[in-house]
Amino acid sequence: MTPQTLYDKLWNSHVVREEEDGTVLLYIDRHLVHEVTSPQAFEGLKMAGRKLWRIDSVVSTADHNTPTGDWDKGIQDPISKLQVDTLDKNIKEFGAL
Repeated sequence: MTPQTLYDKLWNSHVVREEEDGTVLLYIDRHLVHEVTSPQAFEGLKMAGRKLWRIDSVVSTADHNTPTGDWDKGIQDPISKLQVDTLDKNIKEFGAL
C-alpha cells in the first residue's frame, strides 16, 4: 500500500470516476455558501422554480463582509450589510437554517 497524505485521502474518498485523460469527477458532500456570490445562485433557483438539493449539506457563512473588530457597531458598509442580510433572507426562505 502506497502511503498517502491527508489531502490524498480526502481527495480519493470523493472520487466518483477518473477518465483516461486524468479528468476527475468528484462528489462533495457539503455545499458551502457565502454572502458574495450566493445571491446569483439563489436567484437562479427561484427563476427555475427549484429548491435546494440536500438542505442538510448546506453550510452558510458570512465571511467576506463580517467585521473583524468593533462587532458592537455591526456592519457599517451598506453594500456589505445588504449582502449579509440577503444571505440570511435566502437561507431562511429556502429552509436551510
